[in-house]
Amino acid sequence: MTVNVWSIGFLVAIILFQVVSIPALLLKKNDLADVLWGPAFILTALGAALWGAPHGLSSVSQRAIAILILLTVWATRLFIHVGWRNLSHRAEDVRYNNWRKAWGQNWLWRSYLQVFVLQPFILYLFLTPVLLAIDEAASTTLSWISWLGLIVAASGFLFETIADEQLRRFKRKSENKGKLMTEGLWSWSRHPNYFGEVLQWWGIWIMVIDLPFGWATIISPIGVTYLILKVSGVSMLEHLMKSRPGFSEYAKRTSVFIPLPPSLFK
Repeated sequence: MTVNVWSIGFLVAIILFQVVSIPALLLKKNDLADVLWGPAFILTALGAALWGAPHGLSSVSQRAIAILILLTVWATRLFIHVGWRNLSHRAEDVRYNNWRKAWGQNWLWRSYLQVFVLQPFILYLFLTPVLLAIDEAASTTLSWISWLGLIVAASGFLFETIADEQLRRFKRKSENKGKLMTEGLWSWSRHPNYFGEVLQWWGIWIMVIDLPFGWATIISPIGVTYLILKVSGVSMLEHLMKSRPGFSEYAKRTSVFIPLPPSLFK
């Protein structure tokens, strides 16, 4: 195991969030952390590969290259979908603004610790299967289980992308303002985009499960799943969606997370 891969990855993650914390705290716009979130994954992973691996990217395995490509595509799409939106809006995202109000006079240090110190630690834990792949010997090739994981991860990414695009087109129509999206993948799950993201991270974990200690990196998909279901994703949006007309009927006929045929709820 190459210590440099892990230590440099951790260092890059910490530095990235500290740099962004300065304008975020000055402008009272903590959602800049969301702007960084996607790019931070690939920048941390690339930093670990470039400066931690013995000979940079040329010394990482085919498995690591496949994961890095997938991660780059995912991070780029996430930045375009979430990051650019937050940059173009002057108002702080409602989730961070609600936290700011709840923290009251303690908003400054709570913002710094909870957003810009805690998040790089979380990101680092989520990247453990990626860092393990980067730490793998370059001579190894993709195993059958790595291919299986790649298929699962790519399927999750595709599912998330389609769901987000369906939602974007729905919101683009002025007559849909304040309404719930209940068509397409959103008729199978109330949060299909989040399901796709969770599936992607389980796929990345499967890709490294046959490596030494690969099983231990299960902390990554479990952490992603918990964060999305219980902290900043599904639970928070469910609370906001309940105030919209037709939610109770929509909830009765649509799975909350795992996509299921609407016919099962009739």
